[in-house]
Amino acid sequence: MDGSTNPRRLDISHRRILLLALPMTLSHVTTPLLGLVDATVIGRLGEAHLLGAVALGAVIFDFVFWSFGSLRMATAGLTAQATGAGNRHEVDLTLARAFLVAGVTGVLLILLQWPIATLAFSMAGASPAVTEALSTYFFIRIWAAPFTLANYVILGSTLGRGRTDLGLLLQVAINVANIVFTMALVLGFGLGIAGAAIGTALAEVVGVGLGIVVLRRLGSNPLAVTRHEVLNRTAMVQTLAMNRDIMIRNVALILAFSIFSALGARSGDVTLAANAVLYNMFLIGGYFLDGFATAAETLCGQCIGARDERGFRRAIRLSLGWCIGFGFAVSSLFLIGGGVFIDFVSTNPDVRAYAREYLVFAALTPFFGAAAFAFDGIYTGATWTRSMRDLMVIALIAYGAILLVAHDLGNTALWIALLTFLSARGLGQFILYPRLAKKTFASMS
Repeated sequence: MDGSTNPRRLDISHRRILLLALPMTLSHVTTPLLGLVDATVIGRLGEAHLLGAVALGAVIFDFVFWSFGSLRMATAGLTAQATGAGNRHEVDLTLARAFLVAGVTGVLLILLQWPIATLAFSMAGASPAVTEALSTYFFIRIWAAPFTLANYVILGSTLGRGRTDLGLLLQVAINVANIVFTMALVLGFGLGIAGAAIGTALAEVVGVGLGIVVLRRLGSNPLAVTRHEVLNRTAMVQTLAMNRDIMIRNVALILAFSIFSALGARSGDVTLAANAVLYNMFLIGGYFLDGFATAAETLCGQCIGARDERGFRRAIRLSLGWCIGFGFAVSSLFLIGGGVFIDFVSTNPDVRAYAREYLVFAALTPFFGAAAFAFDGIYTGATWTRSMRDLMVIALIAYGAILLVAHDLGNTALWIALLTFLSARGLGQFILYPRLAKKTFASMS
């Protein structure tokens, strides 16, 4: 049906937030399996350089593809608003435009594979044996770029409709396909690292095929829209601008974490290893907080589409409350049991002792980052991507300033800067959102 201009009330409750958040939490937990499967299967071949190549390949593709994770977020935000408005045709148009951007971007990545590889390999600085194996892996898997990006679009479309259960299904399907293909090609057919790359690429293709089936079952048919509608100048500019803003935001986020790792490495092997152990606490907390961010993204977007200002503000309160509460709970668990976690991850006594010195900083990351996770979802659903981008850049500047001013504190400065970076993002978004919300709903009256 066509979207209505009359406001309508949506169901915004604790129960609905949990129903949206929990499937995506499980989905985020399964995400690292794509790289882990390749590493595990290749590891059974007993060749250290092959395992190193797969590990480096996973890092390279995580960076390249995650830089375009904007496709998922932008698609989810626009789809949520169209869903809230009850405009199924606009849902299909959003999907078609996102597929177009994903396809063009994927083809560009394939065409630019040589310069990308040259830059990535030079930065990796691996041994000749590892580089040769990495080259095999990279130049096979890069051909899956259009399918990988299309999977981001499909996931965003399902999330924007509030079907996080289907998002979980698709992620699990990709992981299972990856396991089956990789084991068959590497261990069964003896294709080695080429088999790992082919297996992962085929899993992405399967994900797209299954995703299209799921979308069709949901009533979507992006092929039914006209080219003129898809290429509508205003809509395409909005789509591209959102993707640009979120991409800049993602790159800034990657840069902050890369600086953290690089400066830790300069402080010695023990510091690098200890920070790596502790950083996992932030990642674990992030997997759970991201589920509530997805719920905020869906509900806030749908409320704006439905012109439900009261529901929108309730969605903000509830999602922010769940994120902060969960962040506090996870931080408390890490403060209490962090020592056990450190001993489980590392057996080196020097790393264990050094990690315990900085445990309190790492344990606090989920709590300090909780508001930023919630507001990232809120801002994405509301399509306030320009403000989200600008606030991320400001937080990155604050992060860099602390590193410069407090560099004499060594590793302590790193952790203080990281906590500042996380909290600055959430605080900035909290201060700005009332003005953005007022402007958004005023434009509807």
